Amino acid sequence: MTDIPHHNTAEPQRDLEPSDVPAGATRRSVIAALGGATLGVATGLAATQATAATKHQAAARPAAACVLTPEQTEGPYYLDLETVRKDITEGKAGVPLALRVTVVDAATCAPLPQTAVDIWHCDALGVYSGYAAGGSTPDTTFLRGVLLTDSAGVAEFTTVYPGWYVGRALHIHVKTHAGGTVSNGTYHGGHVSHTGQLYFPEAYNTRIAALSPYRNNTATRTLNARDGIYRNGGSSTLLTLTQAGSGLDKGVTGTVVLGIDPAATP
Repeated sequence: MTDIPHHNTAEPQRDLEPSDVPAGATRRSVIAALGGATLGVATGLAATQATAATKHQAAARPAAACVLTPEQTEGPYYLDLETVRKDITEGKAGVPLALRVTVVDAATCAPLPQTAVDIWHCDALGVYSGYAAGGSTPDTTFLRGVLLTDSAGVAEFTTVYPGWYVGRALHIHVKTHAGGTVSNGTYHGGHVSHTGQLYFPEAYNTRIAALSPYRNNTATRTLNARDGIYRNGGSSTLLTLTQAGSGLDKGVTGTVVLGIDPAATP
């Protein structure tokens, strides 16, 4: 299957793509040591130590998101422009989206600063920039960009909520690059350490579809559950969304954690 956007056609999809054991004295050992004279104090001490042990274990336990994020297909519309910029909208209409991507080492859970996060996605009508299709032209670059993660492993883009096309659920493509450098506003060198896709909760997708300009998209919208690429690991990169204001048209913030192997190569 290929990741080909819909341009008001009915083309088929072809996209391939433990237990908490208190440290130190237990309740029984404390009572024995005090001869049972201070039962209330002993009980309190044991409970405090048990709580401390539990907190210690929780801190040492890997975060739920600290797992290797599944790879997914790059699709046919990637361009290695590598332009470093936060705002990738280029005037494209749509619900504002602040996309916050955190990149961590899947083996250690440590944040990965200076990792290049490279994203691209279609506009509200399902069109990608850089290709002579659906009203786009080869010299366009909208909704594409690269950012380096900060000391906390975070890269935050300003973009718009994507639209959809035949055969695919709403999604954003993403790559991470390691070991490169930035000069003259462009990312150079290094290697690709992850290729994947980000997805959106259906409750939001339904509301988005009723707004302008999305309601002008005549393609049949594919739900996450019916997208074969999403079913192959997409739930691990489902964005957590929060509204920026009382109305959805004011924008949303989407957050996700990518657990990668920074030494991996395609």
